Amino acid sequence: MAIYLIRHGETASNAARVLQFPDTPLSDNGLEQARRLGERLRGHPFARILVSDYARAHQTAQAVGRTTDAALEVTPLLRERNFGDLRGRPYAELEAEGIQPFGDDYHPPGGESWEDFHARVDDAWSHMVTSAEAAGGDIAVVTHGLVCSSVVLRKVTVGEGQDSSATGWVNTSLTVIERGDPWTATLVNCGAHLDEIRETGPA
Repeated sequence: MAIYLIRHGETASNAARVLQFPDTPLSDNGLEQARRLGERLRGHPFARILVSDYARAHQTAQAVGRTTDAALEVTPLLRERNFGDLRGRPYAELEAEGIQPFGDDYHPPGGESWEDFHARVDDAWSHMVTSAEAAGGDIAVVTHGLVCSSVVLRKVTVGEGQDSSATGWVNTSLTVIERGDPWTATLVNCGAHLDEIRETGPA
């Protein structure tokens, strides 16, 4: 039994380094990334796919659903951290104003503190484990970069040979967390299905 933790595909805001709104869709490049992820997972017997209710995650989950025939279950627990009033603003603009949205003690106006965010991820992780155990098999979870990071750094053990220190999570990256005591990430932030895209550049 395993949880396949997936970050959504690329959006125009990802590429432009802008804090995103919930309804931001995948770019053409992101759709191709999602298609390749779906091909990588084709035929895998997922019991279900848990997915954030944000558009970019839902589009990515649909690509996995098409190749695995797994049903989607939408949950707001898997949303990206809420950056409130900062959404829609470029990182560079915020940095020029001395605002560090990812700073340890920074609480974005109208958004979630790190404490609140991690508490929600704790609930999301509990839901993932309960869903996998109830299904008696593998599940896929399509979510966002900071959620992936919070889970891997805080909720599981990282297996030998895997690197959890990366500061950026690859779009459509795959992390496999296998059941055990404790649950163990045996594959972390893998984007092997994107190698050809990386060689030729964005579509």
